[in-house]
Amino acid sequence: MGMTSAKGIALTVSLFGLLAFLLGVIAENKKPPYGTPIKGKDVVICKFPSDPTIAMGSLSIVALVLAAFIGHVAIFYPYKGKSVPRGALFQSTSLSVFFVIAELVSALAFAMLLWATITEGHHRTSNVHHDMDTLCPTAKTGLFGGAAFLALDAALFWLVCQMLALNARADYLDEDEDEDDKGEYGQVYAADADGTKASGIYVMPSGSILVTISLIAVKFTDKCRLLLALLHYASFEQMESVASFYTQSWLADSE
Repeated sequence: MGMTSAKGIALTVSLFGLLAFLLGVIAENKKPPYGTPIKGKDVVICKFPSDPTIAMGSLSIVALVLAAFIGHVAIFYPYKGKSVPRGALFQSTSLSVFFVIAELVSALAFAMLLWATITEGHHRTSNVHHDMDTLCPTAKTGLFGGAAFLALDAALFWLVCQMLALNARADYLDEDEDEDDKGEYGQVYAADADGTKASGIYVMPSGSILVTISLIAVKFTDKCRLLLALLHYASFEQMESVASFYTQSWLADSE
């Protein structure tokens, strides 16, 4: 379910990012370089061809905003129903850096698209000029195209942020689980009902091997070296068995 949610969010960000890019490119290609000046009495009326430039630019802005919004959701979404504090997520330097980059690129793409769309709309509505030499300009060439590529870049950066956020979540949740495991130390039985010493029994959970090694290191340096060697060469079951044996020996010597 968590992976399905992650893939779905990533596909949605990609879809809206690609849509913003395509709409921006169409707006750039359909935009005429100039209007047609029609000279009247002391005025020039600019006539522009009917084209979808303003509509494409507006839709591109909407797609970009949706891509950036879902990009934020991709970072903070509680995958598998597990929420992670924002402070824990942004302990990752890589995520912090790419998050700032994604924000800046998204803002720049939004500003360029908005500027080009508003400028184009202004030229279309304010088409009466008293300057007889006007050339009936349109929005500056390249604004829509450049903004389109920035919108695509922004979507890619949000995808990178999502991957880094998933890694940061995994690290945080693993550490949280490790802390829970370290809190379980099992039980020790040192004496029977008659007061005679019984053999030390230590029920050791699988997550407490490192704690056991630390205890052994205090009393038996040579045994600690053996366990450290096992950490490199033995299997997990062998490490647990040997660590449990030496823990029982330490407890018996302590008695």
